[in-house]
Amino acid sequence: MKYTIRKANRSIVGEITLAGSKSISNRALIIRALSHKSFPIHKLANAKDTVLLQALLSSEESLRDAGAAGTTFRFMTAFLAMQEGTQVLTGTERMKQRPIGVLVDALRKLGAQIEYLEKEAYPPLKIHSPAGFGNSPNVQISAGTSSQYISALLMIAPLLENGLHLELVGRIVSRPYIEMTLNLMEHFGVKHEWEGNFIRIPSQTYQERPFTVEADWSAASYYYILAAFAEDVDLQLNGLFQNSVQGDAVLAEMMTQFGVQTTFNEKGIHLSKLAHFEQKDFIWDFIRCPDLAQSIAVICAGLGVDGTFSGVETLRIKETDRITALQIELGKLNIAITPEQSPDGKELFAISGLAHFEEIPLFETYEDHRMAMAFAPLAMLHPVAIAEPEVVVKSYPDYYQDLKTIGFEVLE
Repeated sequence: MKYTIRKANRSIVGEITLAGSKSISNRALIIRALSHKSFPIHKLANAKDTVLLQALLSSEESLRDAGAAGTTFRFMTAFLAMQEGTQVLTGTERMKQRPIGVLVDALRKLGAQIEYLEKEAYPPLKIHSPAGFGNSPNVQISAGTSSQYISALLMIAPLLENGLHLELVGRIVSRPYIEMTLNLMEHFGVKHEWEGNFIRIPSQTYQERPFTVEADWSAASYYYILAAFAEDVDLQLNGLFQNSVQGDAVLAEMMTQFGVQTTFNEKGIHLSKLAHFEQKDFIWDFIRCPDLAQSIAVICAGLGVDGTFSGVETLRIKETDRITALQIELGKLNIAITPEQSPDGKELFAISGLAHFEEIPLFETYEDHRMAMAFAPLAMLHPVAIAEPEVVVKSYPDYYQDLKTIGFEVLE
């Protein structure tokens, strides 16, 4: 299956209300489940991953399938480790290739009873009733691992008999997502201390409070791509907060380098073009916003801007190996993605070239929603085709419909 996407002109005018952030929604759902209280969560994401998490949290089945939802699988691993009975947590074949050992090791140190049913350190898992879970609060975990492992541990911490003393070993690669988790926990009454690489959360109780989910800044990034490629922009994006807990909110600052101006207002943000823009080189550390890397890579390709992207260590363990996927798909436009190493041994990549179109390129999506949504905006420059386009339901089911409202033609 594929969609062909076209745009008759290079003008972007309209108003779009973005759905709630999947990252925030999923954390709020886990916190509500852990609190054993009912409180309203307004503007909850309609993402497939969030709908699935809701279903898994309310399920009484002993077998729970998280599908391709990485956040859901990781959060459910920690959640189920605290529940009575025995449950099996599984997922797609791709999920079975995504490591879970770092989180399982940490939970086992706390006393969780978890075993692997197939390959060591990978899903599926059999999770048994806890025995002495949390008697010892001291746990170490690599600071260079996925923030979802760390967030999963933090959210169950208040319910542990002696709380949690978590040591993050090494360089922290996803600090904004950890901060997001702690900020949401604080909204629900849970206190913490974070000094250096140590996070301490005493045993305490989540408080029942209504909550409103902010719109998703990573979803906004696809409209920033359009704005970067457009000749004329007058676009309102509703639901975003100026004082955001999302690391991806740095997008507003970042995109001035590509000629896009962001103005905050009561409904969200307004995008327009900066006058006299010319950008030749782009350098950014994505350590605080890795989910923006694909969007910015596509912008660089479309505008012919040479880029250096550092802080990309986690991109290889996402829904797909995103660096390799960018190499292959942007390579179809004669764009070079060159993996390199920084002087301290960290992975980065360079991007160079100006997108060159022959006929209608077909971009593969690799079961990765962000590949589909980052590449579709290239239709501003030339008609494109997106393979397996429905992968966007993972985080943004209304994506193509919203594109249509601002003048795109989407042909199935």
